[in-house]
Amino acid sequence: MTGARTRSRASTGRARSRSALLAAASLLAGAYWAGFGARSQHFGTFPFRGETELPLVALSFDDGPNEPYTSRLLDTLGEKGVPGTFFQVGRCAERFPSATRRVVEEGHVLGNHSYRHSFTSYLRAPRQTDEIARAQDALSTISGVAPALYRPPWLCHWPWVLRSVADAGMQVVSGDFAHPLEVFQPKAGWMARWASGLAAPGAILIFHDGYESYGGRRDQSVAAIGPLIDILRDRGFGFTTVDRLLGVPAYQS
Repeated sequence: MTGARTRSRASTGRARSRSALLAAASLLAGAYWAGFGARSQHFGTFPFRGETELPLVALSFDDGPNEPYTSRLLDTLGEKGVPGTFFQVGRCAERFPSATRRVVEEGHVLGNHSYRHSFTSYLRAPRQTDEIARAQDALSTISGVAPALYRPPWLCHWPWVLRSVADAGMQVVSGDFAHPLEVFQPKAGWMARWASGLAAPGAILIFHDGYESYGGRRDQSVAAIGPLIDILRDRGFGFTTVDRLLGVPAYQS
């Protein structure tokens, strides 16, 4: 009898431990979604699509410039006659200034994507404010325009991030990641097909022509853009920029 009671208590203890672990995991998942979820509005307005019924989508590109991939991407967009919105990292723009200037010169929209793309910059409001300002200074000095759009790295939109963006007089922007495994560069055809499944009126699709502030190969991301454009055009979609889709200015005066 004593052995049975002991086994029963042990079983109850294990059940409680599993319940505690599940509760903790659920709490962490909820916290992550609230602060990093592409469509989460938990801490404030975080636009991830345009309010339109027209078959329009915006293609956006993060973590550049990163050569030669940004230039290859611009070549493809130029050949297809499609505008893009480029959220660039300040220190990367300093590394490849001609690519940043080319974005603006060819009629695409330039957005701010922080200066260093560093996670530690989000831990305190002053660091985040500095990241926005330093990137804004770099991008405007190089391109001659001051972006009015800001996409936080990893889509981190904690309250102080949203406040810092608003204090800078900028519009925060989210979107849908074009492929969940893009960082591993799956085949271009797979990425194009997956991204096409996310297309809907007002969709903002997020690709990457770089990796944080380190560069890296982006062959498959670039190669996916042409086929994606063809697929969506065959379905009746047109293309625009994020500012036009959201009805906000692209640049500060």
